[in-house]
Amino acid sequence: MSGKVLLVTGGSRGIGAAICRLGSKAGYRVVVNYASNKAAADALVAEIEAAAGEALAVKGDVGSEADIMAMFEAVDRAYGRLDAFVNNAGIVDAKARVDEMSAARLERMMRINVVGSILCAREAVKRMSTRYGGSGGSIVNISSAAARLGSPGEYVDYAASKGAIDTMTIGLAREVALEGIRVNAVSPGITDTEIHASGGQPDRVARMQDMLPMKRAGTAEEVASAVLYLLSDEASYITGAILNVSGGR
Repeated sequence: MSGKVLLVTGGSRGIGAAICRLGSKAGYRVVVNYASNKAAADALVAEIEAAAGEALAVKGDVGSEADIMAMFEAVDRAYGRLDAFVNNAGIVDAKARVDEMSAARLERMMRINVVGSILCAREAVKRMSTRYGGSGGSIVNISSAAARLGSPGEYVDYAASKGAIDTMTIGLAREVALEGIRVNAVSPGITDTEIHASGGQPDRVARMQDMLPMKRAGTAEEVASAVLYLLSDEASYITGAILNVSGGR
């Protein structure tokens, strides 16, 4: 992968940061997107550079089309190419039933998790597709086991947003299959990252792990390994796939 460029949205923490670290070890020049935590992004870039990798932090909220455009333009200016893209940025909200959810909550969830992801995929395709003079590439969308399970009593809205990601993955993969681009998704189950705390449930992993088939949560690194496989040439005949990394859940 020497010289190839990988962009990861929401790359400063959790699964995104693990993808950036493994991507750098695989030889990618890594672009770490972050929405607000500049310190975390800068620390990750420094860590990658200390290990003889190359990385760049780029601020941008995927809930804003203007920020998405600016993010991809920053990649254009820095490297003039894009070979791999991971649609990782996303949010979860506080635990709630559907009959307790506001329109504002739903609009924010879909704007960031669905509209933002599709707009990012649009910009990645414009840079990778042979239709636009690109040399091909690979896109991996981060979904969730919630898309299959529905997350009743917790966040049906989040589950629905990830269901949309699964559908987008299948449709886009078929749309660009003859343009040198593969599009796949990784669907994590319960994973030990700070996203649970951001949704107001810092104890969720500990509370649920005994209900999981493997009696433990996954790690960000285990999810990242699946992502790097799908990005790689080893997965050259895989597109439109949704790979469950959920410990059997």
